[in-house]
Amino acid sequence: MIDAAAADVQQHRPMLLGLAYRMLGSTGDAEDVVQDAYLRWRDVDRSAVREPRRYLSRTVTRLALDRLRERTARERYVGPWLPEPVATADWPFDPLETVEQRDSVSAATLYLMERLDPLERAVFVLRSAFDLPYAEIAGIVGRTEEHCRQLYRRAAARLADGRARFAPSRREHAVLLERFLVAAREGDLATLRSLLHDDVVAWSDGGGRARAARNPVLGADRVARFFAGIYSRRRPAYELVELNGAPGAVISLPDRQALTFSVADGRISALFLIANPDKLGGLLPSAT
Repeated sequence: MIDAAAADVQQHRPMLLGLAYRMLGSTGDAEDVVQDAYLRWRDVDRSAVREPRRYLSRTVTRLALDRLRERTARERYVGPWLPEPVATADWPFDPLETVEQRDSVSAATLYLMERLDPLERAVFVLRSAFDLPYAEIAGIVGRTEEHCRQLYRRAAARLADGRARFAPSRREHAVLLERFLVAAREGDLATLRSLLHDDVVAWSDGGGRARAARNPVLGADRVARFFAGIYSRRRPAYELVELNGAPGAVISLPDRQALTFSVADGRISALFLIANPDKLGGLLPSAT
């Protein structure tokens, strides 16, 4: 029989997971933080807490902040670090109802949030994804309301340059993804170049566990050749899935990869290829 503390956490679990994942970019870390929050919630006098959701949100945010401040592994990470992809059609990372909420869980936004310090990241997530008032955010992070406003403005400004102003429709995004994968499998460089912005950037995350480019691949010509080189030789199977709130693909080479990208002005502006097997455990067992 589930205890009362566990029932409270279960009721708010999708929101808590969504908060922790946006903060940390890792499903495993998000699960751990929510579990730690449950242990703390179990041990408090819950009768004295008027709003369990607010208490749990504050606890998850502070635990995630502690992890961000303590995290040093990325200084030794092999090649570019990318967030762990999540199949958001089947994974309870709430909220995902609005364009802004889906954008806050996208690979591009999570990657760019690595530019922020932990406190900026917390304020940005709480404001952009959960639309909390600054007074409530101030209580969660232990800063004044005005300081939180400044932190949000600073975070938004630091992220603005790397984010597309106008997102395509989901159908347009999916069609572009399919055209890209077909052209890459066929080695059709002309079509690939036509789908890419001139200054497109591709990041590959192998984490030292899988073959991947150690540095970003820059420019339409190089990116086209990079993906044609990978996929035209092996013509891998792939499955289109929703990853991080947008159309993506799980690809078999036979080792799995996850691919997502950002779109600006109808063309691909950034690609995110995750091959590190440690980050793919939550996806489909294989593409079909």
